[in-house]
Amino acid sequence: MSSQPRKQKSSVRLGFVPLCDSAPLAVAMEMGIFERYGLKVSLSRELGWASVRDKIFYETLDAAESIAGIAFSLGFGIDTPRSEVAVSLVLNLHGNAITLSNDIRPIDIGKGEGLASYLMHSWKKDRPFTLAVTHRFSSHHFLIHQWLKRHGVLSKVHVEIITIPPPLMPRHLKAGHIDGYCVGEPWNSESILSGIGWCPATSADISFSHPEKVLLLSGKFVHERRNDAIALTASLIEACKKCQDPDFREELISILALKAYTGASEEVLRNSLGSHFNTGIEFIDATSFHAFHGKSVNRPTIDKASWVLSGLRETNTVADITTSSLSRIYRDDLYQPASQYTESSMNHLHHSDEIASLK
Repeated sequence: MSSQPRKQKSSVRLGFVPLCDSAPLAVAMEMGIFERYGLKVSLSRELGWASVRDKIFYETLDAAESIAGIAFSLGFGIDTPRSEVAVSLVLNLHGNAITLSNDIRPIDIGKGEGLASYLMHSWKKDRPFTLAVTHRFSSHHFLIHQWLKRHGVLSKVHVEIITIPPPLMPRHLKAGHIDGYCVGEPWNSESILSGIGWCPATSADISFSHPEKVLLLSGKFVHERRNDAIALTASLIEACKKCQDPDFREELISILALKAYTGASEEVLRNSLGSHFNTGIEFIDATSFHAFHGKSVNRPTIDKASWVLSGLRETNTVADITTSSLSRIYRDDLYQPASQYTESSMNHLHHSDEIASLK
């Protein structure tokens, strides 16, 4: 694809956390897609989601790959001062898994169905069964709650859930500080292939078609540079399509393996981005592990926002947000012109004229 860029490119500060979910950002950067949409993007690698939240709030980032819950936290002022933000794109569905220490054997708990009995009768550590998630507002928190509830583990006496940045989870599992975690790839495969953990469930098993990361825009960026916000969204829609292409997966793996992105080995990345996923106990079909593009995958719908809101309610994180208020954050009015712009860029339309015609 080729689209004629503006002579002077617009600078955009774009944050990400080193995960397979950041693939569209990495691809758009490495394949020159941002530039073809008239953007000069500076990628900022962040350790975790608290950093993304703070930098969007203080406007040191214009936009970021983000867990959807941060949009709620900032947009509704939950545990942080309120700040106007917008979600213009859902970057992917699925992409997460639960990893448990090899000290907790499949023979003892199956894929979770025996966990309640195991914790009640066989747990011998002088602390609760400890699981890590990436953030209290993250899908990982919702998914781990759903998985525990599904298997009858409801007591906080037996389970403690803590937060740890994604790249640090494997080392904490290896050190015995935690007993398991829910996180995005490649940090499950990192533990599985190194022989310190195994996976009882992927996020597609727990909640099929659940929305995952989003493109989060600062309110200032949207208000003052709406055309650039649409161009950024459009460029990432194109990158999402590229990431979903099976024929591109090996190149995608090579890109994500670069130190600038995940820095994980190609073997680890291929475990979930290839055809089969090694759970540590068996090989399962991995074709639905990551969904970067497809029918309605990328559109920031109220249904997707409602899934996040439901998770926030079920984990007792929020109580007073109404479904009717979600449309001021999940912005179809930004996605739609971006989607049209992506399609029409195939015809080499000029950036500025095109966006102006779609507003």
